[in-house]
Amino acid sequence: MNGAESLLSTLTNSGIDVCFTNPGTSEMHFVAALDEVEGMRCVLCLFEGVISGAADGYARMARKPASTLLHLGPGLGNALANVHNAKKGCVPMVNIVGDHATYHLHYDAPLTSDIEGIAGPVSHWVHTSEAPEHIARDAAEAIRQAGSHRIATLMLPADVSWGENPAGAEPAVSIGAPAKVSTERIAEAAIRLRSGKNCMIMMGGGTEVTLERGHKASQIAEACGAQLCTDVFPTRVARGEGTAMIERLPYLAEMAVDRLKDVEELILIGAKSPVSFFAYPDVPSAIAPPSCEHFVLAENEDDIDQALESLIAALDAGETPPRIHELALCDAPRGDLDANTAAMAIAHHLPQDAVIVDEAITSGIAVAPMTATARRHDWLNQTGGSIGWGLSAAVGAAIACPQRKVVCLEGDGSAMYTIQALWTMAREELDVTVVIFNNRKYSILELEFARTGARGGVPGPKAASMLDIGKPNMDFVAMATGMGVKATRASTAEEFSAQFAGAMKENGPRLIDAQVPSLSG
Repeated sequence: MNGAESLLSTLTNSGIDVCFTNPGTSEMHFVAALDEVEGMRCVLCLFEGVISGAADGYARMARKPASTLLHLGPGLGNALANVHNAKKGCVPMVNIVGDHATYHLHYDAPLTSDIEGIAGPVSHWVHTSEAPEHIARDAAEAIRQAGSHRIATLMLPADVSWGENPAGAEPAVSIGAPAKVSTERIAEAAIRLRSGKNCMIMMGGGTEVTLERGHKASQIAEACGAQLCTDVFPTRVARGEGTAMIERLPYLAEMAVDRLKDVEELILIGAKSPVSFFAYPDVPSAIAPPSCEHFVLAENEDDIDQALESLIAALDAGETPPRIHELALCDAPRGDLDANTAAMAIAHHLPQDAVIVDEAITSGIAVAPMTATARRHDWLNQTGGSIGWGLSAAVGAAIACPQRKVVCLEGDGSAMYTIQALWTMAREELDVTVVIFNNRKYSILELEFARTGARGGVPGPKAASMLDIGKPNMDFVAMATGMGVKATRASTAEEFSAQFAGAMKENGPRLIDAQVPSLSG
């Protein structure tokens, strides 16, 4: 078999059976190998930012990495924003980046670039395969390096791809078990939680807050009178009926500082010590007060379940019941359509075991609290701050969980970064309902303009025009329809509620263009 065939076989041997791709000339032998090697589902995307975002959403829901196939340095460059988001969320990914044949590189052809240099800042492991007989071994190492929380980027020169590999594919890679949390750290956490101080347990980062983990953390918090929260953007959280009551740290630094002002002990599980998303005049970068002590119980790659179970035992909290949400649905809304009435409709009609992908920015603020007591669902957050993630992550989530309804909450401005994801939803017949909160503004930037104090917090006409995306108004119904996605427009609460309810009962991709006012009216 040639190098590409041995690479594909190595990936599938280790259970990596989905590849998001947009190939070019250098990757044609990889494309050809798809017809020779069984077991790989290749998903075509029309922009590399969709590829990397889809790989992120897939890995969060499948709990294993996908592979990507990218075309040389510029293709990797186009993917970087969502690779960055995945890295910040501790989401595993195996990137395969095609390159010129090794003997062609010194000619400095137009697409020649420093691929390793481009990959380095968003990858934990970067490597270029140098010969066909090395590629399977290198692919196995990429899988091992990606593990459960890391980004591995492997360069595949064209001649390595087409050359014969007499060694063949590598067998399944064994990923090491997570590191056990020491008895000393467990004991120290127990002492701090029993100290009588104002304690808060904070979960998040790349640590998935599953139903079971939420219950265990709540038992611990209840047993010792501690507060329980997640960081601002936890990667994946189980929410709704039957899940633990877990607060979420506010995004706005001023609100977060006020929320933590009395906390004396911060016990971190997966989460990092909280900091402001940006720097603002007269606002501290560190959210917790200087007097607060920070204790890391477990890192993302530690055995979170073992840590929670051991801490429950140390606190004798096994019989302590967790605080859980009971089912309480919002009423179907009536009247004007805005972010609040849209949130009510979503909470009312959301089906059991749905997956919410949230990149609604300002318009989504109301959805999280209103769905806290909805039917049970998983919530995926935008972890790295680079917009253009939501539509593409919804593609990956739907491919990972075809039996579950995926709801993508998307801002109009951020949707335009990876709008090509709609085409992939249609091509793959994915069960995704996209809600575009269409306020014709970069509302988050209007808010941030005021918070930074630029020009006294009030934009002039030129600055205001940089925050306004309504000239001309974007027609998301036309765009979605043109890419094969059924789309409707809603301008009242009743229209939105009826359209969302219908989408929840049908299979296949849908888009609802929700005409809502911005925060500024």
